Amino acid sequence: MTSHGKAAPFLALALLAVLVAGFAVPARPALAETAPPFEIEFPQDWQVTVFSSTFGASRSGGRHHDGNDLMAPKLTAVYAAGEGVIAIIDTSSLGGRYIEIQHAGGWSTRYMHLNNDDPGTDNGDADWSLTVVEGLAVGSHVDAGQQIAYVGDSGNAEWTGSHTHFELAFDDNAIDPYPFLEDAFARAQETQAAAMRGSMRYGQGKLA
Repeated sequence: MTSHGKAAPFLALALLAVLVAGFAVPARPALAETAPPFEIEFPQDWQVTVFSSTFGASRSGGRHHDGNDLMAPKLTAVYAAGEGVIAIIDTSSLGGRYIEIQHAGGWSTRYMHLNNDDPGTDNGDADWSLTVVEGLAVGSHVDAGQQIAYVGDSGNAEWTGSHTHFELAFDDNAIDPYPFLEDAFARAQETQAAAMRGSMRYGQGKLA
């Protein structure tokens, strides 16, 4: 199973999440052929994020994992995967504090287990300004790649380590986000590599 991102210290947490999920991943419905194309931006700071494919893995109570866990340090920036409108900012017993964004063409994304702790604590009582970027509310328009929130461990993520549970849906049907995340992760890496190459050429030009 391929894992992406820096190995330490969050690789161990990502591997733990995979082991807890179990190795039997039931078949899930394929993406409808009528779904319009949807390219995402990586929804978290990719340089400190570790993730692997766990969509459909078994969960307690007969549930299945309807997303991918993006392991990262608490308070890491969370970004909108695509342009859209914030439809929900709420909290739940399992998902903790979360945001849902509605995108064009019937697509939607969810960002769960967002931060609910004051810095340096695990008190679960942080102001929502440490969960959602100030100025954003239900109805706010967001651009792809715009920061919307902060990584946390709210809900039932207290014992798994801080991460964002990222969900992708088309017409309210859960879609495996892993291929979309892989593509976005690779593009983010290439963007940085291209910038570094450009910087090196600029430096060489000044020295010539």
